[in-house]
Amino acid sequence: MKHYLYQIVITVFSSILLACASPVEQYDSAGDPVQVRGNDCIFQSSIRDYQVLDDKTLIVKAGSRGTSHVELSRRAYGLRSNWSIGFVSPTGRICSGSGEILVDDGFGRTETVRLSSVRKLAPEELDALLVQYGKKEPDQEHTAQPLEIDGAAVEE
Repeated sequence: MKHYLYQIVITVFSSILLACASPVEQYDSAGDPVQVRGNDCIFQSSIRDYQVLDDKTLIVKAGSRGTSHVELSRRAYGLRSNWSIGFVSPTGRICSGSGEILVDDGFGRTETVRLSSVRKLAPEELDALLVQYGKKEPDQEHTAQPLEIDGAAVEE
């Protein structure tokens, strides 16, 4: 009997360790400024604002934590035209794979979608995402005007 109990304890412990190990996956996307799926977390109580980029992507502002790029595991139809959204997590931390978003369409229907990625953004990454999704115009680069050089004049 002790032998079986020992095997069960080892199996449960190993399963817990395996579940906690989450490798960072890379994905290829042409022009995507965020190249690595994130494992950052946001405290649910610190979320102050959000901006919807498309039916699957958000930018979330979370207090002193800064700005994060949040991707959903699937499209949430009507996310762009929603009345309100809410972030849900049993631990109070919104993380990749463990948090969910509730989308209320204003007509009594609520859709729940799991988060696939949460990643803290640097300011230049935020600008690149806003440009990529058409929420901001790209910065105009000023080209130098050609200099006029006094030199030999050409006579005809």
